[in-house]
Amino acid sequence: MPATIKVDKVQESLKTKLFGKYIFFSREVSSTNDWAKELAELGAPEGTVAIAETQTSGRGRLGRRWHSPKGGLWLSIILKPNLKPSETVKLVFLASLAVAETLRELCGLKAETKWPNDVLVDGRKVCGILSEMKTVGEKVDYVVVGVGVNVNINVEKELPPELRETATSLKAMLGKEISMENLFKGLLEKMESLYQSFLMEGFNPILVKWKSYASFLGCEVEVLQGNERLEGLALDVDGDGALVLKLKDGTVRRVFVGDLSVKIKRI
Repeated sequence: MPATIKVDKVQESLKTKLFGKYIFFSREVSSTNDWAKELAELGAPEGTVAIAETQTSGRGRLGRRWHSPKGGLWLSIILKPNLKPSETVKLVFLASLAVAETLRELCGLKAETKWPNDVLVDGRKVCGILSEMKTVGEKVDYVVVGVGVNVNINVEKELPPELRETATSLKAMLGKEISMENLFKGLLEKMESLYQSFLMEGFNPILVKWKSYASFLGCEVEVLQGNERLEGLALDVDGDGALVLKLKDGTVRRVFVGDLSVKIKRI
């Protein structure tokens, strides 16, 4: 059975200086993030990518399982930025912006960003981001940014029933399969471009663009934070990556972790 991603084909045309110079491919791994961390521990340079056709133990935030059947783009990239540990959350916004812009440019889809780490199309999730880091003292040794995109997946057959209402795939949205190589190449080029901008210009330009794709801002939302449920108006996402929420009693609260859902249904 041929591989769904031809890595050599991607590298031949890749217009990056760093990202994807080294690509490690496997048909099946437990988790590309875990694999990338192993590679980083062995001294893999910044920009190294671990990618797999399937993950047997893919995960999202808070240790949740991430379903990773064949036909998705499951990759992790090693970054070594000079950041404080608390600042690495900014890389999640960078990655989700890269995915949203790539889907808009390559697929013509109106991809949107959703706090804190998702990309949506037509209100349904097509991508999630998971960032993990290793610190030495107060310094970041490396960050692994995992990106999972539902590309050529049959939603009805390959996603569990509880996800079919809230998740979708590019194939389902477009009515056809798309080139995994083109998407992979485009995403690496976009991520490197945004990463270089981030290192030179800071987080604010990334955040401004990210917010321009975030349709939940200005909406009534619900945020689940552990056992606490918050309801209010999504005012902003600030420079620390926190959701700024105006609660019903008028108080304003910054939320750093939680699951957001929009209370007003789309028309």
